[in-house]
Amino acid sequence: MPLDLPRIHALCFDVDGTLSDTDDLFVKRAARYFLPVRFLLPQHDAERAARRFVMWAEAPGNALIGIPDWLGIDAPLAALSELVTRRRPLPRKDFMLVPGVKEMLTRIKGHYPMAVVSARDERSTLAFLEQFELHPYFDLVVTAVTAPHTKPYPDPILYAAEKLGVAPQNCLMIGDTPVDIRAGKAAGAQTLGVLCGFGELPELQRLGADTILETTAEVADLLLK
Repeated sequence: MPLDLPRIHALCFDVDGTLSDTDDLFVKRAARYFLPVRFLLPQHDAERAARRFVMWAEAPGNALIGIPDWLGIDAPLAALSELVTRRRPLPRKDFMLVPGVKEMLTRIKGHYPMAVVSARDERSTLAFLEQFELHPYFDLVVTAVTAPHTKPYPDPILYAAEKLGVAPQNCLMIGDTPVDIRAGKAAGAQTLGVLCGFGELPELQRLGADTILETTAEVADLLLK
């Protein structure tokens, strides 16, 4: 089903694979481990092997995201994580930005209220936004510990909608994985899948994403027609 553009009053953006070029960053890191055995790889291509490994590992990784919520231990785990990380300096992160994202946000700013809706921890989410000076574009930042449950539950989107003063059905959840689409659908929002991250076209289609774009950079072209 195509997007109902007049119904969209607010935008919710995932981070990893949507704003942050996380898959390429993971590939870059993983390729180092394939270099010593590259003579065994097709075309001796360590980066290609690393990308295939990252994409293979993504599906079970997404499936694990909801397990703490399902078991009812998400709140204690989140509190423990925050306690541990707060006691040590945040390590320097070399985040990568999806090409064209900042230009897209610049074009959209002022047309819609916008929120970050991430399953990341708060410190690394804020560090990513600070590295690329993205804070001014967003009216709200929702992380893994903001709402009672994180994605794929609808709670983060419902929380964002309430804070932005918009009905959930008038939000657009933008993300790259089934987790994002499931959360958006559960909240009653429209959903937009992007292929610049971890998700693949067949799975995003199967879960009923209303629209799928090659990259988040194309969002402004779609919404500002």
